[in-house]
Amino acid sequence: MREKIQPLAYRMSPRTIEEFVGQKHIIGKDKMLYRMIKADRITSIILYGPPGTGKTSLARIIANTTESSFEKLNAVTSGVADIKRIAADTKNTMLNPKGRTVLFIDEIHRFNKSQQDALLPYVEDGSIVLIGATTENPFFEVNKALISRSTVFMLKPLEHEDIKKLIITAINDKERGLGTYNINISEDAIDYLCEVCSGDARTALNSIELAVLTSELNENGIIDINLHTIEECVQKKAIRFDKNGEEHYDNISAFIKSMRGSNPDAAVFYLARALYAGEDVEFLARRIIICASEDVGMANPTALQVAVAAAQAVKMIGMPESRIILAHAAVTVACSPKSNSAYMAINKALADVETKNTGSVPMHLRNAPAKGMEQLGYGKGYKYAHDYENNLVKQEYFPEEMLGTLYYHPTENGYEAKIKAWLEKWREA
Repeated sequence: MREKIQPLAYRMSPRTIEEFVGQKHIIGKDKMLYRMIKADRITSIILYGPPGTGKTSLARIIANTTESSFEKLNAVTSGVADIKRIAADTKNTMLNPKGRTVLFIDEIHRFNKSQQDALLPYVEDGSIVLIGATTENPFFEVNKALISRSTVFMLKPLEHEDIKKLIITAINDKERGLGTYNINISEDAIDYLCEVCSGDARTALNSIELAVLTSELNENGIIDINLHTIEECVQKKAIRFDKNGEEHYDNISAFIKSMRGSNPDAAVFYLARALYAGEDVEFLARRIIICASEDVGMANPTALQVAVAAAQAVKMIGMPESRIILAHAAVTVACSPKSNSAYMAINKALADVETKNTGSVPMHLRNAPAKGMEQLGYGKGYKYAHDYENNLVKQEYFPEEMLGTLYYHPTENGYEAKIKAWLEKWREA
C-alpha cells in the first residue's frame, strides 16, 4: 500500500542500469560510467544536469549494485557533523568491513565551502566515494579540489522518444505503474506531453499520473486521456532553465550572440525563452543597449537610441506589453549593420593607459580657469576648429609620448562608411 502512495515518478525509478532510459552518451554499454557501475568500481563522480534527467536514479542504481556501504545526504538538511559520522562509521571495521562508503549527496552545490572541505580528506584517501548531484554548473559551485578528485558527467534533457518510452512503460506497468487502470491515451496527447515537459521525466510522469487520477471512467470503464486532459494537467510548459541558474547565462549569451550575428529570428526566440522564464525586463533591456553600442556601434548610431528608448519604455509599461518593446529593440539591433570599432578603440586605449607611459595633456589643450594660469602656458596656442575652413585645423591632440597612435579604425559597414570617408579627409588635413 505504501508504494502506491508514492508518486509515480518515484515508483518508476529504474532499479537496474538496463531499465535506465536516456543518457546513452554516458551510460551506453561501451561508456565509462556503465562499465564502472557494472563492475562495482565506482570512483568519485559528480552528476550535473537539469531536473528530471536521472541523477538521483543513477545514484539509486549504484546503491542497488554496489557491495560497499551506501549513504545518502541532502545538502539542504545535512552538515559537517553528518559527514564526520559517516567517515567514522566507514573506518569502523565492525560496521564496515570493506572500509569504504559510497556517499550520495543530493544538491551538492548547496554545501558551503567548509562542508565541502570536510569531505576532502575522505575523498582523497578513498574511504568515501562521492556521488554528487547538482542542477548547477559544478565548475562554478563545487570546490575545485573536489572537482579535481571527481569525474564530472553531464546529463542532458531526455529526448522525445525517451520520454515516450517512459510514459508507455508507466501506463502498462501493473506492479509499479498505472497498469491496473484501463487507460486509453491518444497519440497526440503523448506527443504533446513529450514536447511540453522539456526533457524532464519527472514532469512527464507526474502529469500523466495526475491525468489518470483526476479523470472519470467512460461508459465502457475506460479512462480516456486526450490532448485537452494533458493540457489541463501540465498547465505551463516546463522551462529548462531558471532565471538565476547557469542556463540563465547560457540563454542570455545566445540572445546577445544572435543579435551580434544579425539573426533576428534567433534573437527573438532567446528573448521569448528569457521572458517565459521570468527574466527581469530591465535586465534584458540593458543587454540590448550594450549590444547596440558594442556590436552595432557607428555602423548604425540610431540603434543605441532605439535601445535606450526601449529601456525607458519598459520601465513605464511593464509586462506583458514590454515584450513588444524588447522585441522591437532586439530586432533593430539584429538587423543593423555591425561594427565593433568603438568597442575595440576603447579597449586598446585602456590597455595603453594601463601599461604605457602616456605622458601629460599638452599645454595648449588645457584650460586656464584661474587667473595667472595663462602666464604658465595653459591653453597657449590652442586653435579653435570653428575658426577654420570646414572646421578642420592642423593641431596635435596627443601627448608627445603617444603621437601618431590610432585607436579607431572605421569599417565600410552602414553609416560608418561615411564616417570613414570624413575621417580620412580629416587625417589628411
